[in-house]
Amino acid sequence: MKIMVVGGGGREHAIIKKLRENPKVSEIYALPGNGGIAADAQCVPIGAKDLDAITAFAVKTGIDYAVVAPDDPLVLGLVDRLEFMGIPCFGPNRRAAIIEGSKAFSKELMHKYGIPTAEYRIFDDMDAALGYVDDAPLPVVVKADGLALGKGVIIARSREEARDAIRSMMQDKLFGASGDKVVIEEFLEGPEVSVLAFTDGKTMIPMVSSMDHKRAGDGDTGLNTGGMGTVAPNPYYTPEIAAECMEKIFLPTMRAMNAEDRTFKGCLYFGLMLTPRGPKVIEYNCRFGDPETQVVLPLLESDLLDIMTAVTEGRLAEADVRFSDKNAACVIMASKGYPAKYEKGFEIYVPEDLKKNVYFAGAALKDGKLVTSGGRVLGVTAVADTLENALEKAYEGVFCVCFDNAYFRRDIGRRALEAGGIQPGQGV
Repeated sequence: MKIMVVGGGGREHAIIKKLRENPKVSEIYALPGNGGIAADAQCVPIGAKDLDAITAFAVKTGIDYAVVAPDDPLVLGLVDRLEFMGIPCFGPNRRAAIIEGSKAFSKELMHKYGIPTAEYRIFDDMDAALGYVDDAPLPVVVKADGLALGKGVIIARSREEARDAIRSMMQDKLFGASGDKVVIEEFLEGPEVSVLAFTDGKTMIPMVSSMDHKRAGDGDTGLNTGGMGTVAPNPYYTPEIAAECMEKIFLPTMRAMNAEDRTFKGCLYFGLMLTPRGPKVIEYNCRFGDPETQVVLPLLESDLLDIMTAVTEGRLAEADVRFSDKNAACVIMASKGYPAKYEKGFEIYVPEDLKKNVYFAGAALKDGKLVTSGGRVLGVTAVADTLENALEKAYEGVFCVCFDNAYFRRDIGRRALEAGGIQPGQGV
């Protein structure tokens, strides 16, 4: 089979490595991929949002199956285009991808169908939004309605911060048209949990839970990033909470989308907050999370391509979906200065025996050498019987990787260890 994976980050590298395990796969093309992914797939320099070029390539190349991984092409309708041309895909169509493409839509969906989430108001008028935050309880969360590269959420701890956030989105167009409308929410507190789930619109099978670390600095300080590391499973996500989420959140979301004639087929991401009043949805994503995928897929014991095709064909209930009971940890190595200003173009050295555990994100090939090309450069993942051992192995790998201006958090998994009653050692 000829497989096409759209995207070019660590998430896509993790998907590609897992797909390669299926003996039916003869070729994998990554569009656009990156310099590190080039070791595991044929990279084609077509951007993930260039729907016309992607579709033309898929048809010309005779692609048998496509995996659309990032949010932008899903929301833009790439799956619709490819399926129209007879190419089966993993990923939701445009109507279903709106669950991430519009925060206003997702909040209204949850309100209509009784799915627990934060209290909220939606505004398309800036003056009305500014007036609302004059009296809203603090802190308050301001969200751009549309896609914003994961940066369209601001937790405002003062009224002035809230006003600045609203003006930056609605007046200054910091996120373009995504800020034409804003969602203002109550601030929720509690442990955060990420749960990815396979669904074909009839069956919902959650994957192993995970814990992301969004802040750039140790101790959850500094700017928000795309994620500086992850661990799985999340110790806060007990079997009892999992059962409650399935009953009150996961299945109701699937049924709500069906009722709205927006059947979701693909990977549905649930960003959850475990509040004192029970689990609540912070956000939905219409695809695999990054870097959650880098710890979830290494724990998948069954075949990813078989599961994906079962989702596409509406027979997920028959699929073999099994996860290991081990633990996984991923530490992101970034360029110093990320997510603000950083330098790139530095050569990357990864020991040969470690490459199978490394997922590349911001890497390029230059004169035959692998060099840094982005903020998040790569992730080092390890799997072990205990979370403590998985973290030790992941950090051992990090210290074996070299590139100038490398930066990483030294406390990934610390909260998870403490939640499990383990006192973290130095460096973790």
